Amino acid sequence: MTERSALGALLAVIIVRFWLMPLPSSFWTDETGTVFILHYGNSNGWPGLPPSIYYALPRAAEAVGGFSEIVYRLPSLLAMGAALFLIARLAARLIHPGAAWFAAFACLALRGFNFQAADARPYGLGMCVMVAALWFLVRWLDGARWRDAVLFVIFAVLLWWVQPVYGPFYLVFAAYTLGRLISHETPVTWMQACGIFAVVVLALAPALGAVLALSGNPRTHVISPPPGPRELIYSLQLGLVLGCFAGAWLVSRLCGLPGDVPAPARSSLLLIGLWWLSAPCCLFAFSRWSGFSVFVPRYYSLALPGAALAAASLAARHIPAATWKRGAAVLGLVVLALNGNWRHFWPVHANVDWRGAARAINQVTLGSDMPIICPSPFVEAQTPLWRPGYSLPSILYAPLATYPVTGQIYPFPFQSSPEAEQFAAALATSTLQRAPRFFVYGHRVNAYFWEDWFQRRPELAGWTSRRLGPFGDVAVVEFDRAVNR
Repeated sequence: MTERSALGALLAVIIVRFWLMPLPSSFWTDETGTVFILHYGNSNGWPGLPPSIYYALPRAAEAVGGFSEIVYRLPSLLAMGAALFLIARLAARLIHPGAAWFAAFACLALRGFNFQAADARPYGLGMCVMVAALWFLVRWLDGARWRDAVLFVIFAVLLWWVQPVYGPFYLVFAAYTLGRLISHETPVTWMQACGIFAVVVLALAPALGAVLALSGNPRTHVISPPPGPRELIYSLQLGLVLGCFAGAWLVSRLCGLPGDVPAPARSSLLLIGLWWLSAPCCLFAFSRWSGFSVFVPRYYSLALPGAALAAASLAARHIPAATWKRGAAVLGLVVLALNGNWRHFWPVHANVDWRGAARAINQVTLGSDMPIICPSPFVEAQTPLWRPGYSLPSILYAPLATYPVTGQIYPFPFQSSPEAEQFAAALATSTLQRAPRFFVYGHRVNAYFWEDWFQRRPELAGWTSRRLGPFGDVAVVEFDRAVNR
């Protein structure tokens, strides 16, 4: 078997383990939002939901293959496969022709990168579109061919329509182009570059207006506090970057291998650095300055290939040109061994099992009148948007629409409020007190709060509760009259 065939087989094993095997597992919370949007639109939802061209892909997949977790996730799988191929091509262009395999395995070392490949959300498509835009930008700046310029414009504009939070990445396009122009490393003229970027700006103007019109109050969408330095450092994937550098250095010293790979061009290092650092740093700075935190791993996931290329470029200082493939094989084996989740024969996509939780409720429920308390897993479900008697279906309770449960649903907000506790007290003294059994069902943090709350109610004195599962971060709490035991 040739080195190329062996690397291909290793890559296939990793793809199967990391990308394919999680496909049949339960949708996690945000993926149920994808299902809801395709089946109901933004019915009874929240203002400020940005448009995305992504939803056309799972809609087409469902039309061809029917409804299933695998079908919904296939578009992201294919998009990430294309992205991985282009990242390898960029590594060969920016670092060294032998760096392609190494960069590919470095990407697969990143859990966030692999997560997007089996995720029915826009981020896999965003990765593909962003890498394609970079690929055609590099080609255009190398050869000044108008075909590459047009394709760069198309993908650069599409990136915004996939997910507006990718806005900081346009700084990468502009800064890299500026660096190539200033250093005279491109046949593209200043006039041509200004013209191309003017087209991008003009094409994005309607998209920007549409997003601003839908924005509403952005603070209602905040799901995490402003980040600190520790979160920023974690986002930079320094373990991979420094680990690859240290590993290559150690092997070269122990084996006496000369580092004969020429240093990448300054413009290449500029692009790699911008790709790696810009999105996390921009989102970090905005979150700290505004108090409106958008520092969420999936929002800066476009930076992950930049970290992989940074790791490859540092390792290149100590990897002889003739040993790139062997170095890539070692990295691939380490990645497979450490990230394969070998404690479980069949890995899951996320530690959120809405499907299993719904099945458990349906197996023990007593009928359509069984009360089921459902706190929303979405932060937007708060007063005044949420109100007692909130009607369904709603995207704020998307897991219920994706995996239906049998019973009388009582939607609760994401977190407690005076209105929610008044509503819960009235429910306890009437409906719940008369029922032989009821459930609290939702994300574990929200569900466990209401479990404790109902346990303290005098109307439910003598009742017992037990937690079904495990269902990962989803909780099912069954309340039962003692006389039913």
